[in-house]
Amino acid sequence: MSRPKTKSFTYGKGIYYFTIKSGHGSGITIKRTTLQKAMDAFKTYQRTHGSSAEWLGKWDGKKFVEDNFEKLQSK
Repeated sequence: MSRPKTKSFTYGKGIYYFTIKSGHGSGITIKRTTLQKAMDAFKTYQRTHGSSAEWLGKWDGKKFVEDNFEKLQSK
């Protein structure tokens, strides 16, 4: 039986997200509630998984904001 193509969760408003790509068409979405915790976790995953880690940003209910990780890191 095949898996559903849609995500089984909804993004929470004001929460930071990033993904880890793992194979063709699959990946893991990780969330953190604060910017500092999200950045620390993303840096760790980026070191271990390299370019397969992708920063999404903060969900505002309609789109991702604060989606430039390098800009956030320089603050």
